[in-house]
Amino acid sequence: MNRERLLNAAVLLALGLVPLAAHVMGEPFTITLATRAAILALAAVGLNLALGLGGLVSLGHATFFGIGGYAMGILASHVQDYEPMFEWPFLFEGSTSMPLIWLVAVVVSALVALLIGLLALRTSGVYFIMITLAFGQMFYFFSISWSRYGGEDGLSIYVRNGFPGLNTLDPIQFFGLAFAVLCLVLLGVRLLARSPFGLALGAARQSPDRVQAVGLDPVRLRLVGFVLSGAITGLAGALFADLNRFVSPTMFSWQTSGEIMVFVILGGVGRLFGPVVGAVVYVLLEHWLGALSEFWHIWLGLLLLAVVLFARGGIVGLVAGREKAHD
Repeated sequence: MNRERLLNAAVLLALGLVPLAAHVMGEPFTITLATRAAILALAAVGLNLALGLGGLVSLGHATFFGIGGYAMGILASHVQDYEPMFEWPFLFEGSTSMPLIWLVAVVVSALVALLIGLLALRTSGVYFIMITLAFGQMFYFFSISWSRYGGEDGLSIYVRNGFPGLNTLDPIQFFGLAFAVLCLVLLGVRLLARSPFGLALGAARQSPDRVQAVGLDPVRLRLVGFVLSGAITGLAGALFADLNRFVSPTMFSWQTSGEIMVFVILGGVGRLFGPVVGAVVYVLLEHWLGALSEFWHIWLGLLLLAVVLFARGGIVGLVAGREKAHD
């Protein structure tokens, strides 16, 4: 087993065992921190699929994160308010079922990613970045003006949604659910990266002309990668909204897109566990340094600067050395 695999196993083991220890010691706040890290890592894994494997620098992934959050908020709020979501062609009163909410979040995020990708992939480089950023801001300002679902004040959900067989109000059970979803998505991304599609997508990132010369369409490959990436980030948004039992336009903001990008760069772009390491480090810095100073982002900026200048492979690359992407 090489160093990167050992590091990946250690990270996964630590992320799983720390909340269990906190549960035994009766520290639910630590479990909530670990849950937040797992969900943010899931969002970053989604971006890493587009960025690390497909070479698509998206500054609009908060769009999908917010869509996932509002999918949860809208469906649950109708049940909470006893007001049907629609009555034609059939009566639908909303839902507090996590599997159904996740399905809606994934499908709607994927459809929006398809529309954005069809337009944005007509360009490349800085124009692609600007188009994805513009879509994020459009959704942000739309959500601010959408007074039916809270407008700029956001939308509170008083009871966490349910998952069959689990008490999701129990912090350790909700963490276990988020952790299991993260592990399944990591496994799926690993298999995808090694599949013919993943190899073709990686080749399209490195040399689109050569990919086209062998009869493959690099734009179509990137579009499929972008849609999958958006769907994963949308799923993370639904979980994040359930963790906080609150959704707001902030989930669509460019700052949120930037934070998800920071997770990936900190941990290591293109590394399978890079987003997980980046999200965990971010949450720890936010908790520890945030308690010392409200200007803790200065230290985060210095760390990011050091990673960009001296550790191009991120923290995973610094510890494990140069390895193939998604090894």
